Amino acid sequence: MTQKKYEVEVIRHSLSHVMAAAVVEMFPEAKLGIGPAIENGFYYDFDLPRTLIPEDLPLIEEKMRDIIKKNEPFEKQEITIPEAIKHLEGTSQTYKLDLVRELDEQGEKKVSLYKSANFVDLCKGPHVESTSDLKNAGWKLDKIAGAYWKGSEKNKMLQRIYGLAFESKSDLEIYLKQREEAEKRDHRKLGAELDLFSFHEEGPGFPFWHNKGMVIWNTLLDWWRLEHKKAGYQETKTPIILSRDLWEKSGHWDHYKNNMYFTKIDDRDFAVKPMNCPGGMLLYKEKVHSYREFPLRVAEIGQVHRHELAGTLHGLMRVRTFHQDDAHIFCTEEQIEKEVIGVINLVDKMYGKLGLKYHLELSTRPLEGSIGSDEMWKKAEDSLRQALENKKVEYKLNPGDGAFYGPKIDFHIEDAIGRTWQTGTVQLDFAMPERFELEYVSEDGSPKRPVMLHRVIFGSIERFIGILTEHYAGAFPVWLAPVQVTILPIADRHNSYAQQVAKELINQDIRVEVDERTESIGKKIREAEIKKIPYMFVVGDKETESDKVSVRKYGEGDKGQMDIAEIITEITKS
Repeated sequence: MTQKKYEVEVIRHSLSHVMAAAVVEMFPEAKLGIGPAIENGFYYDFDLPRTLIPEDLPLIEEKMRDIIKKNEPFEKQEITIPEAIKHLEGTSQTYKLDLVRELDEQGEKKVSLYKSANFVDLCKGPHVESTSDLKNAGWKLDKIAGAYWKGSEKNKMLQRIYGLAFESKSDLEIYLKQREEAEKRDHRKLGAELDLFSFHEEGPGFPFWHNKGMVIWNTLLDWWRLEHKKAGYQETKTPIILSRDLWEKSGHWDHYKNNMYFTKIDDRDFAVKPMNCPGGMLLYKEKVHSYREFPLRVAEIGQVHRHELAGTLHGLMRVRTFHQDDAHIFCTEEQIEKEVIGVINLVDKMYGKLGLKYHLELSTRPLEGSIGSDEMWKKAEDSLRQALENKKVEYKLNPGDGAFYGPKIDFHIEDAIGRTWQTGTVQLDFAMPERFELEYVSEDGSPKRPVMLHRVIFGSIERFIGILTEHYAGAFPVWLAPVQVTILPIADRHNSYAQQVAKELINQDIRVEVDERTESIGKKIREAEIKKIPYMFVVGDKETESDKVSVRKYGEGDKGQMDIAEIITEITKS
């Protein structure tokens, strides 16, 4: 196999440089911010003499193509920090000067410059060798946005131009088609159309669930509870607000304080919980535990709150309050492997029913901010690695991305259009039991420290429903659909029979609605299709006389007349 010449990040970074050169050609007074490569492309921040409009993007693209055609080499030069400061002082490039002075304070000695034609940029690189190396890349400028310098609202708002960039034009086309499909599947749009949930200014980042959304919620969690009961879990519930002392003891106060909400009660400091585990520690300490109870699997659908910046909120995918299907498994070191495999098996079973493919990633100790000894971390990482290898499942290594208290295995699902989402996780924790001085009575009667596994299957229930909404494009499987059957009487005289059929379905625990509006049957069918209801029963004179229904199934069309008992059997088996 021929090795590719450049990584896609290098292509993206180089295109960012070319875009900056094009903007400076168009606006010589431009002050340059930063221009990194990002997922799917790049951006660059500018302080410009006028506000950009969408019509500017094709003009900038045209200048970029001219630069690429000229086959200008990227020339790198390293200079000392004092030289860079001297070079920038007295120029209009105040933002670059700010960056250099910041590097000086951090103890850096040198910076790099990249030159192509007459354009020179302070940049760490790397770049392609020449602009012509970008001619086969797939790229386009995408959108204009505002961005505060260094992300601080105290600083000036700059104009950010986003670009898309891929190794080839075909990769760009694939991405654009995928994005177009994603826009059609946007859970925020479908949530409104299907009457599932809403958001309001009075509670930004706090979802309001409608009745049909609650049907999906409860159906999903009823199934979750059934599967967890089969798998030997017990369910608990802990308070939303707990004292500061607890969060200091758990380590969250030091590691997560900026994402927490606080209050005072009786002159004591309290925090709204961002995670469920510390409450689980208190429950564990309620009584003396024996090795005979292990593994002790304790689950909680716990509501948590996390402070997210307004600009990061995104429908159900990024909210300020959500519910986690948490579980904490207390076990001995000898039971770790079996319990980790048990979690993988449960995930496999539940994702399988939802039609979700997934891959696994093993995340190891963070470079900064972790708690616990080197020995503890090595033992924890080795235990998870051994479980994966003995389970004989493929996994990717994700170095340095573990939780602050332990390594983890993350489950990344793939949706219907190829996007991946991290949802489930199982995390091995030796540190929390140590901090909370958890104990159990071992076989020889001596006190020992349990091992703790943190795990979720869905993760955030809100986010998981958002993912499912986009995965199914709003056409939920029959068992999960908020309305499974809509009955469409052709005329008012058929309403009584429609209600009779509805009663039979309700008695079989099938979710049904009757559309008795005085609209044409064609319009009723079209609207039921828009609502993506799995089954439509059309009833008229023939159906009333024969005690049958004419069935239409979403995505399949007309199935003809069927006996009610026959179609009930089909629905309940779906």
